[in-house]
Amino acid sequence: MNKNSLKTISPVDGSLYVEREYATPTTIQASLADARRAAISIAALPISERIAICQRALNYFDEHRNTIAEQISWQMGRPIAHSGGEVSGVIERARYMMDIAEVSLADIVPKPSAGFKRFVRKQPLGTVLVVAPWNYPLLTTTNAVFPALLAGNSVILKPSAQTPLAAEHFAAAFDEAGLPAGGLQCLHLDHAATSRLIEQKGVDFVCFTGSVEAGRRIAMTAAQRFIGAGLELGGKDPAYVMPDANIDEAVAQLVDGAFFNAGQSCCGIERIYVHQHLYKDFVENYSEAVKALKLGNPLDTGTTLGPVAKQAAAKFIREQISAAVNQGAKGTLTASNFQADDQNGCYLAPQVLINVSHEMSIMRDESFGPVVG
Repeated sequence: MNKNSLKTISPVDGSLYVEREYATPTTIQASLADARRAAISIAALPISERIAICQRALNYFDEHRNTIAEQISWQMGRPIAHSGGEVSGVIERARYMMDIAEVSLADIVPKPSAGFKRFVRKQPLGTVLVVAPWNYPLLTTTNAVFPALLAGNSVILKPSAQTPLAAEHFAAAFDEAGLPAGGLQCLHLDHAATSRLIEQKGVDFVCFTGSVEAGRRIAMTAAQRFIGAGLELGGKDPAYVMPDANIDEAVAQLVDGAFFNAGQSCCGIERIYVHQHLYKDFVENYSEAVKALKLGNPLDTGTTLGPVAKQAAAKFIREQISAAVNQGAKGTLTASNFQADDQNGCYLAPQVLINVSHEMSIMRDESFGPVVG
């Protein structure tokens, strides 16, 4: 394998699924120049034509949804039964953005004032760099790419090394849709090259989804050039079950919130607080519902819980759980409930921890996996 290439190791079976050459400095400079020219062309298009281009791009996703869904499952481990839903989400979300684009981008006209003609006009920024994550490689990219293009910007899309094919589909979709050449380019970059790209004068805004640590570095780099940055970062989201809650409904919603996508969601539920009057019944019902999840090969249509995307992530989560137990927490489930659990790999049995405290990492630090306390 080439040391200067991006490599995607599939969590499904540990195989090398994708390999791509990293963009060279020469390629990056050429891409910036192409993006600058394209930005001028896209900005000159009427909003109706930008919307039409976006609609044609969505046709591509609709036509290729099965291939795209299967690739997502291979790249990051989401069950195939769920991967197609992300493609549908792209189409639904983008269509909403297209529906509101003309109103959202229209001039803002304040109250009349004698002797003045006043208005606020929204102008494109130029070139938007989108640094996309692997956990929802289509939806998170949609959140940035479609608004940027509808507003008249060009886009350079830097995908995660875990899900590079998603970005290539965006590039293909907009190429087929007739976006001006260079309007949406996919660049495979390592972290250092991404930082250097943000330092370039050709980048006018950065959209990033990922960890707090990486977001902090990107914000600091962008601030050096006084350019804007949109950051969607990780968290440790809590839920509270009130004393008058419907337990069955609360269980169903919070199993989905904590364990969908193997818990690998920036807005996933990682902590649950339950009123003491419901606590015992909730824990019993919740644990049984989690126990019913089927951990296994994500290409199996019956699988409801796939592997986590990376072995390093699985190792971190196991260590978090072990540390919590050593500090007095108790797991309500055992690995023996899940035959596919692999102590050294990406297949990780889900866990529900009780008797936890805020002194434990499991209640303070983002887990990003199939565990809740």
